Amino acid sequence: MENQAYLHWLSEALDDEKILQELHDMKDDPEAISECFFQRLAFGTGGLRGKLGAGTNRMNLYMVCWAATGLAEYLMEQGGSKQVVIAYDCRHRSKEFAEAAASTLEKYQIKALIFDRLMPTPMLSYAVRRLSCQAGIVITASHNPADYNGFKVYGLDGGQITEAAASAISRYLVAIDPLKTLARTEEANKTQYIEIIPEWVEEEYYHEVLNERLSPPGENLSIVYSPLYGTGQIPTHHILNRAGYANVAFVPTQKSPNGDFPTCPIPNPELPEAFSEALKVGKACGADLLLATDPDCDRIGVMVCHQGAYRSLSGNEIGLLLFDYICRNRQANGSMPSHPAAVKTIVTSELAGRIAEKYQVELIDVLTGFKYIGEIIGKLEQAGAKQRFIFGFEESCGYLSGTYVRDKDAVNACLLICDMASEYQHQGLTLFDGMQALYLEHGFTVSRLLSKELAGEAGKYAIQRTMQYLRSEPITHFIGKRVLQKKDYLTPAQEKTISDMPPADVIKFTLEDQTTLIFRPSGTEPKLKIYISVTQWDATADEKIEKICRSVLAETEKLLGKAANER
Repeated sequence: MENQAYLHWLSEALDDEKILQELHDMKDDPEAISECFFQRLAFGTGGLRGKLGAGTNRMNLYMVCWAATGLAEYLMEQGGSKQVVIAYDCRHRSKEFAEAAASTLEKYQIKALIFDRLMPTPMLSYAVRRLSCQAGIVITASHNPADYNGFKVYGLDGGQITEAAASAISRYLVAIDPLKTLARTEEANKTQYIEIIPEWVEEEYYHEVLNERLSPPGENLSIVYSPLYGTGQIPTHHILNRAGYANVAFVPTQKSPNGDFPTCPIPNPELPEAFSEALKVGKACGADLLLATDPDCDRIGVMVCHQGAYRSLSGNEIGLLLFDYICRNRQANGSMPSHPAAVKTIVTSELAGRIAEKYQVELIDVLTGFKYIGEIIGKLEQAGAKQRFIFGFEESCGYLSGTYVRDKDAVNACLLICDMASEYQHQGLTLFDGMQALYLEHGFTVSRLLSKELAGEAGKYAIQRTMQYLRSEPITHFIGKRVLQKKDYLTPAQEKTISDMPPADVIKFTLEDQTTLIFRPSGTEPKLKIYISVTQWDATADEKIEKICRSVLAETEKLLGKAANER
């Protein structure tokens, strides 16, 4: 099957010289052909994401136009006139892919409203709702390495599309030949169906972000910021400047857009190595706070100077600090709504529940992915109660404090983090001090994410088979500890509530010492993800989790190896 698809592309993919050259280069490499053609990129709630290159299992102009065609067919089924917002990031071919998507929509007389320069994903989410569009497209691969790109789709609510919408679009895609969809225009702003988005949209977004502030800035806070070569450069600097932060230094080597990410091969602010350049600048100028956002500026990472040394704060820790900061300040200034609600994902720290209890906030759990947090905001809005929402967060450095967008927003989070750090600084404390105080009050909870990457068809099978084993076998012990509970998220909940979760390929084990293990295949990368959480009333949780991580990884590798050998 792979060879048939390859030969079809070799004879028909004549519009893109680079792709054609890649096809010729792999002519005598059956393994490369298999990797590039063993499947079509899966279209899901996050759209498409994959390595750049030739073939159906790669991101290229043909696959972008294929996805845009499926979206267009789906929108046309809904009837009426249609508009779609399109944004793009700094990655290789992102602008080209965005313009190709716009031209594809034009064939269906669907108006494409496109940003004329790099814009962060939250700006796209805002523009969809503000411009009354039926969908949005952002060309990005978020925090993946330089050889990746993606085609992310948003619904009319400004959030990532639902499972139902993704399934409907996928049904159209099955019958579409990617090589028959390519559409080009000389320039993406010279037709009646393609328009440049006006600057006032950006200005209104900034206004909404600034409206989320809860405390004034500190005059002495010194900040180093890196956009990691991405879209955060202009929006984040603009917001901090308007908020009154005058002492902000960029990381000069990472300031300008660059899809190669030369000093940061994996531009993921969750990873300590993403701060290697920021640390140099921070140490040179004595900065209090180091901040980094991923290329599409929806995630943010933080390091804080504490007692002369820089310390990382995890995505969970920043989320917990922000949750406490928002609750505390809203109560103090009288802006806490009646029946306040916060939303977190199931893999985010359970310590959030204790903070919610303290401030009498309803804490709603949703599946992994910020789109589910956006869906809860939408449900609250439909019920006339969107003011109840005060915060949404996930362990992978995604945060949102307002309802103006329906996705995580690192511009919003950057401002809140600076204001929060200023508040602690005024008390002679750092964010690290604040986190230790939360641990002493609510218990030491430490979390880790382990990822096992298994690329290609064999890897995909090993991950699927391992999940099947974990789901079907009567596992009574894991890493030598008794299993108290196994929860399979493929099984629907019996009671219907606002937080109803759709079936998901996720399994959670609760062990006898209250350690939790959550297994989940990544929806965007060839990885099996394992989320581990340990809670204790003393600081030894940190030591304990390192031993548990080694044991879990060893046991998981055995399962994956066994699954691979069965194939």
